[in-house]
Amino acid sequence: MTASTDSPIANVQSEPHADSEPTVEPLTQDDIFHLLQNERRRAVLRYLAQSDEDSVRMRDVAEQVAAWENDTTVQQLHSDERQRVYIALYQTHLPKLDDSGVIEYNQSRGIVTPTNHADQLYPFIETANPTETPATQDRSEHVGEAEDAEADANDDDLAWSNYYLGLSSVSALLLGAISLSLVPAALLSSYLLSVLTVAAFGITALGQRFL
Repeated sequence: MTASTDSPIANVQSEPHADSEPTVEPLTQDDIFHLLQNERRRAVLRYLAQSDEDSVRMRDVAEQVAAWENDTTVQQLHSDERQRVYIALYQTHLPKLDDSGVIEYNQSRGIVTPTNHADQLYPFIETANPTETPATQDRSEHVGEAEDAEADANDDDLAWSNYYLGLSSVSALLLGAISLSLVPAALLSSYLLSVLTVAAFGITALGQRFL
């Protein structure tokens, strides 16, 4: 009987290594320019570059960015300074960095984790932006300021909407108290109540217009 000359090793087909990871495509120059044209996004990356933790709390990032922005310490921040930066990062800048793959942003838990793409941006964060020409730097600053202005406007709109909501709630509670005889109708006639309601909304509208 003739012995088989086929080797078992010859029949084994090579397979991809189980631990191999897909190649991460580097950010393009346009991506880098767009991400770093805003001062608050550069400040976020600066914070991540200086952190020793793999993941950080979004609130900690916002507080430090607000402190840098207002040239103060986290302990001396005013609530409005903290809130203004927090809302801008929450609504605009962190989602943009997440969409670009620079960070993993768990919005529900408030956790920010830098990815390998962040390492590509760190060398640029101490400069005005990743490009070299003054004209491009000037354009970058204008675009970045426009984004921050839009975020701040959203912050103001949110504050006024909360105020209107509170005013409407108070009016509804007062009407309910009168209808349930919890407040004597003699103290607040329907005419007086209408005058107070109109005056409250009028004063609020004037405040929103001129403040």
